[in-house]
Amino acid sequence: MPPADNARFLVEASKTRSRQARERPEEAVKAASRHGERPTVVGIANAAGVSRSWLYTQTDLITAINQLQQRAPAPHRSPRHAASDTSLQRRLETALERNRQLRDQVAELTRKLEAAHGEIRRLRVVAAVPSSGTAELR
Repeated sequence: MPPADNARFLVEASKTRSRQARERPEEAVKAASRHGERPTVVGIANAAGVSRSWLYTQTDLITAINQLQQRAPAPHRSPRHAASDTSLQRRLETALERNRQLRDQVAELTRKLEAAHGEIRRLRVVAAVPSSGTAELR
């Protein structure tokens, strides 16, 4: 008896999952619109249970989110939550220092890798040249 062909069930299940994955973010966008919220891609993706990368592939949903963002006012941040200029400057200096350290580390690792490649090449040349003593032993 040949094995059962269940491919149609797999195809049907895949289509159902795809349809549901599409409907959930649509509903999240509609809900944000009804409530006058200013949606974000992250918020819609989280509410719908889909990935941000998948959501970005749905151009019509991204367009709808962008339109809602333009209609709804941006949330006003209180001065208490805003980062100070001094704090931002410190974070920038820290990031720049870390970048310098990483550049130095990459340069050092590149130098070591070049040296290792040179040693491998030298050893291959040495191994390829038969020594005069070996020929006499045969």
